[in-house]
Amino acid sequence: MPSDHSHSSRQSKDGRQEVAIHLQEKAMHPQQKEKTETMALFQAAVQREPKRPNRTVRVSDRHAREASERTILAEDEFMYMLYMERRRAERAQKRYVVMLVDVKEAIGDREEGSTLRKITETHIIGWYREDSLIGVIGTEIGQASSAEIREKLSEKYRKGFLEALGSKKSSRIFVSFHFFPEEGENGDSADSANITLYPDLVRKETSRRLALGLKRAIDIVGSAFALLLLSPLFGLIALLIKATSKGPVLFRQERRGQYGKKFTVLKFRSMRTNCDSRIHQEYVGRFIAGQVRADGKNGEQPVFKIQKDPRVTWVGAILRKTSFDELPQFWNVLVGEMSLVGPRPPVEYEFKAYGMWHRRRVMEIKPGITGLWQVEGRSRIRFDDMVRLDLKYARVWSIWLDLKILFRTPAAVLSGDGAH
Repeated sequence: MPSDHSHSSRQSKDGRQEVAIHLQEKAMHPQQKEKTETMALFQAAVQREPKRPNRTVRVSDRHAREASERTILAEDEFMYMLYMERRRAERAQKRYVVMLVDVKEAIGDREEGSTLRKITETHIIGWYREDSLIGVIGTEIGQASSAEIREKLSEKYRKGFLEALGSKKSSRIFVSFHFFPEEGENGDSADSANITLYPDLVRKETSRRLALGLKRAIDIVGSAFALLLLSPLFGLIALLIKATSKGPVLFRQERRGQYGKKFTVLKFRSMRTNCDSRIHQEYVGRFIAGQVRADGKNGEQPVFKIQKDPRVTWVGAILRKTSFDELPQFWNVLVGEMSLVGPRPPVEYEFKAYGMWHRRRVMEIKPGITGLWQVEGRSRIRFDDMVRLDLKYARVWSIWLDLKILFRTPAAVLSGDGAH
């Protein structure tokens, strides 16, 4: 584990706020010992590769309730409680904090039980990584600042470990804090997900390693074949775009991929250059909030994209209707930023308008060119229903499901139903 022996706070590069407790007490006069400041050493407690079992364990609600009454939960039980707390926080729109305590170098097998009993109180406590990393879930933290929460929890557990182990062994204990929803350096929304808060997804990926490897192989072969096969069409579309409007052939836009990571998506340009994005930004915000209503004609539902957008060229309207504007994204698939099948990657302002539970659609699986939304609902369904389709896909995903969606996509594209 890396070590930094400075005595001042720092922030990790990915926006996670991490702090560690150095419980070593310097030799000094007994009257001065009480005034000693023991929070000094800063250390990342989760740099090591986490233990990843080759299975995903489900724990019944009864089992989870019984486990929560124990001194400390086993790793599988704690993972389930962490998953349930995240789902509860999503529904209630509330924050919580996970404190990870690295005790590997401080607690031996013989003293493990007695030590943990002494520090266990009202929080949900369990093994984040068995016999190495303790997890503490702090709920109902309200609007208190991250700094206040870190200070209070650090002080509480510092005292507990000092009483149980003494200063020498306690000095080997390191602590890190992880807030949900993820926070950046200034307490605002983080740029990407903190994977420490999603160990269940890491486990799921591990259990699907072979199938995900096959999915990636299909992505590489399929996207490479599509780029070669469609190269004459690419050339024709490029000529039409250049002949009918000024500006580049390709449109580049920042999107959010799996775990909220940013990447640049490629599309054929369908709009005039230098267009104001605020029109679509305001529309998307209202659509996500459920404030866009149907116009009442032929029972049509509100759509995700603006109909008759004045910024779109006539060639661009054709490209959007046929979804040909999406074809350059085969390159994004080839380089591994997207998949052939998966949720649609959101633009930045759309992602910021999401509710907590909406963000799960970019967490659980890699974004794709086509997906359940495109073949079952496309732009004519409500946003919440679109998210539910994406979450359903992530939950029941299989290679066979991908193949079925791929086979259904050409018919959905040719029909143009719901495309705008």
